[in-house]
Amino acid sequence: MTKYRLQVVVFVLTAFMLGCNEFMVVGVISDIAKSFGISIAVVGYLVTAFALVYAISTPFITIFTSQYNRFKVLMTLMVVFIVGNTLGAVASNYAILIASRVMTAMVAGSIISLIMTFATTIAPMDKRAGLISWLYSGFSIASIIGVPIGTTISTNYGWQNAFWVVSVVAILTFVALIFILPRDTKQVKSTLLGQLTLLKDSRIYVGVFAILGSAAAMYGYYTYIRPLLTDALGFSLGMLNILLFALGITSIVGNQLSGRIADKSGISKMPQIFILEMALLLVMPLALNYKVTGLAVLLIVGVVTALLGAPMQVHFLGVAEKDYPQSLVLASSLSSIFFNFGISLGSATAAALLGIIGLKNISLIAFGYALMTFILIVILNKILKENPVRESR
Repeated sequence: MTKYRLQVVVFVLTAFMLGCNEFMVVGVISDIAKSFGISIAVVGYLVTAFALVYAISTPFITIFTSQYNRFKVLMTLMVVFIVGNTLGAVASNYAILIASRVMTAMVAGSIISLIMTFATTIAPMDKRAGLISWLYSGFSIASIIGVPIGTTISTNYGWQNAFWVVSVVAILTFVALIFILPRDTKQVKSTLLGQLTLLKDSRIYVGVFAILGSAAAMYGYYTYIRPLLTDALGFSLGMLNILLFALGITSIVGNQLSGRIADKSGISKMPQIFILEMALLLVMPLALNYKVTGLAVLLIVGVVTALLGAPMQVHFLGVAEKDYPQSLVLASSLSSIFFNFGISLGSATAAALLGIIGLKNISLIAFGYALMTFILIVILNKILKENPVRESR
């Protein structure tokens, strides 16, 4: 049990490291813009580019490397990640920073997919949903601790130093993984077409588009969370870290509730949750007229948007284990792949329409994507009534 708990801690640390790298840009977006003399809308495309490369590269790398030893593949990808993040730390212009983001995005999805696969192999069935929720919480912890610390470092010492800190955490994580991971896990060999068969299942392809819509809804407003807090609501820069910390706490709460939902009802309760999310996004423009109401809505939405993660991840793994065991690693990567497609879509839409609808109305973009997700979740629940997933025990 002691070894298992240590493995859980290192898995969460890996998610934290990846979360810091991916989301830190949101906290330092204004500083990067000032440093390079460009607009925050242009810097916002760093989020879009990262998410798009992440989403496109992850399935190819995951499928290509599935024939090789998982431990060796993970260690190789970690080295690439460390080099790519360090490139961001020494970036002297926007082009080099873009190259750094592309390099880390190419391997980040496969890293978390392999971690999910190791977690699935190691965790007892009754602890699986809880472990997955903690892995998602690792990203939230990055929002709570990593992003505010990155913002503080950026404000006081320069944004490049924030990237140096992530590189140090990545090196420590790399060393820890060497000691706690099993060297050999059971792998089912399969051809490329054999692995992709998973994507023909309606329980899968409807689910992945629901993940995409959910992420697009979130990043339809969250890409500009810093200006929402400072420009729209009028909070000072001194309050920014406290507010980002509070938003990160809501995300952790949401992830833990997500694990409980995955254990008890799966995705059957998701339509009601998305009705609540849509209502909050609709009232957000009015709520942003006042500090108290605006912050309250942002905090509640932070909880709600995290609730789909664990139920959908457990769903994908259940379908793969039952009917497509050769595609288990690919199934583990689907949530992160399509979540990042959704981030790219939501952030790009927000960047394109920001100047037209204004910062305070940015949540209306998110509402459209939340509505799309609600429809897809309703469809998926109907499919599951006809073809349920029976978990292997």
